[in-house]
Amino acid sequence: MLKDCEESIIEQTLTAATCVHSTIGPGLLESIYEKALALELTERGLRAETQVPIPVRYRGQDLGMGFRADLIVEQSLLLELKCVETLNSLHVAQTITYLRLLGLKRGYLLNFNTRLLKHGVRRISI
Repeated sequence: MLKDCEESIIEQTLTAATCVHSTIGPGLLESIYEKALALELTERGLRAETQVPIPVRYRGQDLGMGFRADLIVEQSLLLELKCVETLNSLHVAQTITYLRLLGLKRGYLLNFNTRLLKHGVRRISI
């Protein structure tokens, strides 16, 4: 069973991301947005974990690969942050795989390299 996320957490998270984007603008490194968003989420009373290890197992064996999720909010919502010209199918596939490996149902791709953040938001569900 995949772990789902409450709509109120999603709303608060997207509001926090919009606040970060409107405050510092587009075009910075993903790591800057990650730290700022984690701070914003924490200040709003949400638990935000950064650089969460993603275990990859094959036939019961841990492959020890170094994949990491940018942010996980309240242990139920994956956020993959990008700062690219446009989101593409590789970004979507990566997010879907991360959701599956983490056992989460929902995630968001957030591209902070847009004039308005709403143009860089993609909801991903499995």
